[in-house]
Amino acid sequence: MIEQYGWSDAWATAFEAQAQAGQAPGRVVLQHRNGYVVATDEGELQAKASGRLRHEAQEVGHPAVGDWVALSLNLQDRTATIHAVLPRRTAFVRRAADSVRRVQILAANIDVAFVVTSMNADLNPRRIQRFLAAAWESGARPVLVLTKSDLSADPQAEAAQVAALETGCPVLMVSAREGVGLEALRLQVKPGETCVLIGSSGVGKSTLVNAFLNEDRMATRAIRASDDQGRHTTSHRQLIPLPGGGLIIDTPGIREVGLIDAEEGVGAVFDDIERLMQACRFTNCSHTNEPGCAVQAGLADGTLEASRWTHFQKLTLELSEAGDKAERVAKAAERRRLGGLQKVYRATKRNDRGGAD
Repeated sequence: MIEQYGWSDAWATAFEAQAQAGQAPGRVVLQHRNGYVVATDEGELQAKASGRLRHEAQEVGHPAVGDWVALSLNLQDRTATIHAVLPRRTAFVRRAADSVRRVQILAANIDVAFVVTSMNADLNPRRIQRFLAAAWESGARPVLVLTKSDLSADPQAEAAQVAALETGCPVLMVSAREGVGLEALRLQVKPGETCVLIGSSGVGKSTLVNAFLNEDRMATRAIRASDDQGRHTTSHRQLIPLPGGGLIIDTPGIREVGLIDAEEGVGAVFDDIERLMQACRFTNCSHTNEPGCAVQAGLADGTLEASRWTHFQKLTLELSEAGDKAERVAKAAERRRLGGLQKVYRATKRNDRGGAD
């Protein structure tokens, strides 16, 4: 059964140590508040992480949807215990909404990342670039999907505007209502590959899942007419097999993507700016008023859009600030750890002196 979830000879090789320990492989297909659902050769089972895994796992070491895991099975109760997570090939990671340091894995072991945005009044090129930076950084193959083309007065012009962002990936325009562009979308996912849909609420991700499956599996809701903003229909991440042999992960809508160590992703989205910066006369150019600055020359002759440069600066500043704060938090934690050790040392010395008396 697990072959239809992407199990391969490569994964079997990576699992050899766990197999010798008598554990069974499985893939996390659903994550909910009380645990997980895993696909195994014995079917889908309810699973929980072992106490040791919960204790030893770092922030990104806990199981996530798409992960391959090592299990001990209790077939009588149709349950399993997760003992280990196999090393991930790729992962879509974002900064948690309530933290600069804490991260969240949205999907693991993905091959294709569909960045989904709708062609209504909520079309936002800057948000697209932010999602694309995270998609590139995941290690998956990004594909930009413009949904609800039937809602646009001039879909071709809007698609051309988005394509002009130099995304470096395919840009597909679809309308699930009219059945336009869906076959081209399906061809992006090969048998055995896993794709993920990422984007804001209400852009049509669940509708695309239904189109992939050729059935109304996922609930859908209309966007608010007052402001074209989306409303959540998917409340959890779920891995679903596709008729063509691939798999798809649907995710809850997210308004913003907090970037985590995404320098390469930002560089891929803004590779034109990266090239300009490399062409500056001075290697330490601040790109403000130095002679021979290729960035300022591009802004002057219009080859570099001012708003694009501003957004690039904003994202790189966010990366720098996140890194600085993470370093400060790590140093504070180390100071607390050393302080604790010093307290233990002083208490031990006092006890030793008391024993000597």
